[in-house]
Amino acid sequence: MLKFLSKVRIEFNALDTRTAACMEFLAQCNARKAKESNPACQLVVKRRTDDHPPQITVTFVNGHEEVFDATLTSAQTIRSMILEKGQLLETEQMFREAGETWPVIIPEEELRQPAPGTKV
Repeated sequence: MLKFLSKVRIEFNALDTRTAACMEFLAQCNARKAKESNPACQLVVKRRTDDHPPQITVTFVNGHEEVFDATLTSAQTIRSMILEKGQLLETEQMFREAGETWPVIIPEEELRQPAPGTKV
């Protein structure tokens, strides 16, 4: 999961009862396998003393930043979103390395052609 990220910022108040997702996500980020996937990923934990809701901010390797409200989103959902977006980043990178334009635009007439080996 961390291989797609350059920075993770987790903010929560330790006395707040809504910190479950933050704590679980922090544990996932601190796992040996996650750290080995991208040792350069910066992990920042900010312990708050105010009533601000727990939040997780992730910065992808392409610079895109996404903020998750950890009171409404589970750690597993956040992880799944990161992996999904990471697969898109990998696909984009493969096309760019191959000298292809991104996004790939498929002509309308090709979309209507029957695929070989399928029933029409």
